[in-house]
Amino acid sequence: MSTLRLRPVQDGDLDQLFAFERDPAAVRMAAFTRADPSDRQAFDAHYRRVRANPENTLCAIEDDGILVGQVASFTVEDSREISYWIDPARWGQGLASAALDMFLEIERTRPLHARVAEHNIASARVLTRAGFVKIGWEVSYADGVAHEVVEHIYRRER
Repeated sequence: MSTLRLRPVQDGDLDQLFAFERDPAAVRMAAFTRADPSDRQAFDAHYRRVRANPENTLCAIEDDGILVGQVASFTVEDSREISYWIDPARWGQGLASAALDMFLEIERTRPLHARVAEHNIASARVLTRAGFVKIGWEVSYADGVAHEVVEHIYRRER
């Protein structure tokens, strides 16, 4: 039985998170990433901004003491949103679902929103299992894949 836990992201996590976030399959699945996922300076600048903002919550996800991803909440245009990223080598193991359930105990703001590229069916399933309901969609330019993508918008009330 594995032991999943959330903890603050540490400087030592950044190299591994960068590797997760530049994986080509993961970039295609997420779509809404930095324009050049291999740009380490842009990655570092992003994490500096995220970690410096006290309104953001950013947690590393560990499974049996091994970093397997991150989960975060932040505010965009007066809307509290969540995001998560799992090591592509660990997809399909229930880690995103378990980590999101744990994170929802930390992030108590409601309603809470999430966005997912239409083709990312697994991530949509994680959200619906956690009580999020699809409330709409929009077409947005996705830097990670360099074209427009349908993005589904979810909300959780409780």
